[in-house]
Amino acid sequence: MRAFVTGASGFIGSNLVDRLLAAGHSVVGYDNFVTGQSRFLKGALMSANFKLIEGDLLNNDVLRTSIAGCDMVFHLAANADVRFGTHHPFKDIEQNLIATFNVLEAMRVHGIKRIAFSSTGSVYGEAKVFPTPEDAPFPVQTSLYGNSKIAAEGLITSYCEGFDFQGFIFRFVSILGERYTHGHVFDFYQKLAADPSRLEVLGNGKQRKSYLYVQDCIDAIFIAIERATDRVNIFNLGQDEYCEVNQSIGWISKRLQLEPKLEYTGGERGWIGDNPFIFLDCSRIRALGWRPKVSIKHGIEITLDYLRANPWVFEARP
Repeated sequence: MRAFVTGASGFIGSNLVDRLLAAGHSVVGYDNFVTGQSRFLKGALMSANFKLIEGDLLNNDVLRTSIAGCDMVFHLAANADVRFGTHHPFKDIEQNLIATFNVLEAMRVHGIKRIAFSSTGSVYGEAKVFPTPEDAPFPVQTSLYGNSKIAAEGLITSYCEGFDFQGFIFRFVSILGERYTHGHVFDFYQKLAADPSRLEVLGNGKQRKSYLYVQDCIDAIFIAIERATDRVNIFNLGQDEYCEVNQSIGWISKRLQLEPKLEYTGGERGWIGDNPFIFLDCSRIRALGWRPKVSIKHGIEITLDYLRANPWVFEARP
């Protein structure tokens, strides 16, 4: 396979690139490096089977030239800034929806028929059924990010029906692990490094979340593209467990040997669009033979250890 990976220098994208290369595939990585890090691709750049292109998905000329000759697209590039979505509403539309349309059109022009897309468990909004299955009714949307991902899913399914594409849509919980550069572990560690005596916690700390280790996530993607045969394949990716934010704080504090005073901002949400409970039913991907190997607690510890060993990621993050 000759794979085209958008967001190739990002957290999940760079780990996916490494796994694709290790499996013997050739890879074209595409990234604008707004949030991605070239250091994440240090190993990939040593491979003769890897080509890196610096380009923006909003630049159709560069995109269509770069994607030519590929067999499958892994579309991971996105604006993942859920928390501050209301500060720049067009960014989610531009980076998540218009960019996806451009990718699909580039695929159509070059006759590329398979796409794997990183969606989100946030598409379920504040779900009424837990664990939440893929066919759950969509409620009122709570974030611009989740809304833009639903719209992008709709584009993909329309291209699958209209142009005989095969689509793999993955609705992730929050992903943890090496090369992690944003999220609650990042934020808490950064705050504690600045002041180990106190920790500001958005909301009441009782938000219940599920998290998945990045390599378990990639294992699921590989299994799905190898074994799922429908024209449109939608999979939740997550754990059969969840934790409270307060539990995660306890694991982080113990790992750092700290006892900070917790200062809550109050309310059941940390920000506008924050879902107080995310817990996905993953029986569909499990039916294909996938099982996560790393628990939420261990995934948080792995992530924390990575951040402690790589302080440069805090300086490099825009």
